[in-house]
Amino acid sequence: MLNWSWLLISMLWASAAWAAPPARVEISYELARNGMLLAEAFYVLEHDGRRYEITETSKGRGLLALRGTTRRVSRGLVSAEGLKPLQFIDERTGRNTARAHFDWQAKVVTLQYKGEPRTMPLPPEAHDRLAFVFDFAFGPAGRREVAFELFDGRGQSRHVYVVSGPERIRIPLGDYEALKLTRTHNDERTEIWLASELAYLPLRLLVVEKDGTRYEQVTTKISTP
Repeated sequence: MLNWSWLLISMLWASAAWAAPPARVEISYELARNGMLLAEAFYVLEHDGRRYEITETSKGRGLLALRGTTRRVSRGLVSAEGLKPLQFIDERTGRNTARAHFDWQAKVVTLQYKGEPRTMPLPPEAHDRLAFVFDFAFGPAGRREVAFELFDGRGQSRHVYVVSGPERIRIPLGDYEALKLTRTHNDERTEIWLASELAYLPLRLLVVEKDGTRYEQVTTKISTP
């Protein structure tokens, strides 16, 4: 039997006005654990249609502010299939810097966190932990499922997201039409809402761990200076 719900989702997504985000976008988020504010994050996305750079700076609130700041950077290429990272850097106060270098021609990725760099095969769906959520703003429309092999300098993990449908959500910025993506793994659930009206930029991210702990990241401001 034809799955009409999937057909409707595909039609809605494929017929949407698909356009890349503006050349520069600034996004502010708040991160909470079980409703308690933990940190604030600030993202800057810049691209010229061929190359991109995404920078995330975050700092804890209250006692967590004593842990310092986190700065992550992803640089790479914009392709018809989406974003293809070339370099990923994760800097945290008091910790070693994690790095990942993606060589798409040689099909290898080099990771470094502690000790000497190590080289691994580069799968076609390779991505980094910062830029992958922005991939939907640049990739092809109509995808029902998207798989990523995520690298962060420390290691590799596989993430598969399924399009679970259009949904209207309410966040501090207001009400938005969004495309919802869902991932389930080892009794943990991740949900991402992408703004249909704003080039499919991420609006909200929810992670529910197996013990019920909820981590939520919600957009508080989007600007295109």
